[in-house]
Amino acid sequence: MRRRMLLWWGLGLLAAAVLLGAVIVFGYSEPPGFDTWWNDFVSAHRGEVMVDFAMVLNAIGGGWIAVLAVPLLAVLALLLARRWRAAVFAALCFAASAGAVQILKHLFGRARPDDMIAASDFGSFPSGHTANAATIALVVWVLFPRVWTAIAGAVWIVAMALSRTFLSVHWATDTLGGALVGAATVLLLAAWLLPWAQGLRPPREPAPIV
Repeated sequence: MRRRMLLWWGLGLLAAAVLLGAVIVFGYSEPPGFDTWWNDFVSAHRGEVMVDFAMVLNAIGGGWIAVLAVPLLAVLALLLARRWRAAVFAALCFAASAGAVQILKHLFGRARPDDMIAASDFGSFPSGHTANAATIALVVWVLFPRVWTAIAGAVWIVAMALSRTFLSVHWATDTLGGALVGAATVLLLAAWLLPWAQGLRPPREPAPIV
């Protein structure tokens, strides 16, 4: 994918995330209808298997595992593959995504659902777990652009998003916002660093004709 396209996609997704948060928080006095409908539906049909599945992803996608273990393992794997530039790129993506999520959480300060069944930190929008899942998926895809990496990444993002609503720790739109932020962060950094991260040299300009 060309750098200009990566840049525009990244800017577009980030703008969509900010606009979504602004509309939800400042345009509605109560959560939008879809959010309340989905939360009520999940709460009424929440089973033990769903909760167990969600709690596993809650542990994997948040806390020290998501903040330290997963990024460090990804960086280590790239270093062992002798791709230190890709490792630096991945580390920057994880750090930038986490920072963007915290900025938006404090900017919007959205309240979480009242019936959540897992401990969570401040701010419901955007979902940090889903943003982290999207960051992982997009880092893998831009470094290894294959159909299977795209499919696996999409499944991982959707699974994490659903798990957050299964526990009622996020509204559905929070998970959409998180996916947008995580993807946007990687695409923006890829527009800047991807050729360098892949170890590619910029094409030489043709010598002037004398």
